[in-house]
Amino acid sequence: MNTGNGVAVERSPTALIAEDEPLLSEELADHLAALWPELKVVARVDDGVAALHAVETNAPDVAFLDINMPRLTGLEVARQIAGRCHVVFITAFDQHALGAFETGALDYVMKPFSLSRLITTVQRLKIQLRQTPPDLSRLQNPTDARPSSGHLQWIRVSRGAAVRLITVEDICYFKADNKYTLVVTPDSESLIKKSIKELVDQLDPKSFWQIHRAVLVNVRAIDSVLRESTGGLKVRLKQRPESLTVSEQHHHLFRQM
Repeated sequence: MNTGNGVAVERSPTALIAEDEPLLSEELADHLAALWPELKVVARVDDGVAALHAVETNAPDVAFLDINMPRLTGLEVARQIAGRCHVVFITAFDQHALGAFETGALDYVMKPFSLSRLITTVQRLKIQLRQTPPDLSRLQNPTDARPSSGHLQWIRVSRGAAVRLITVEDICYFKADNKYTLVVTPDSESLIKKSIKELVDQLDPKSFWQIHRAVLVNVRAIDSVLRESTGGLKVRLKQRPESLTVSEQHHHLFRQM
């Protein structure tokens, strides 16, 4: 940043804390304030999806990520934000499980927090902030980490200049719309470029059923199934007024309902 008299002023570094235990989150924030007063904690969240939102909104320089957060693990979040900020993992793993992080580009802090370890982390971060954040898109789980399901967990949609992250569990259904796909939640509709075929491959088949070549419905969003006089089926939704047609080849999904 430049002041009016041409003197450059260095911007204060910013951080995100993603930790699902409130007392530990507060403790880490307090320690960082004492050890690194210039660091500004711009967001504190308690699950992985909220962490993704916070990165989109705040663009922090550093993300402290609990490895075993709800909804998305810290490892999954790190892969999604690869190259956008520096990452420090928060973990309760023992020393033997942390070999995957001893790369020089990554760092971690153990629960319960040790001031001496945090001092080391702060010193490393001050050096790393002068460099481009590492690409963690191929980061592997340490042996004791909770494995990823491998299924799509959230969808990114554009709203003008803004980007919104929608958790897949909040989506009622997807519907093909020309070259795009309509993403429908209880209170919104958005278009994405993923095809229905791509979504079928990426979503959990236990949660999303293809009921038509152009429609994928969230099973949890279904209120009831209506049989028409012609023998056709329609799905009623809990939080949407419209009904969805079930093609004949997918009637078998509802035989036991």
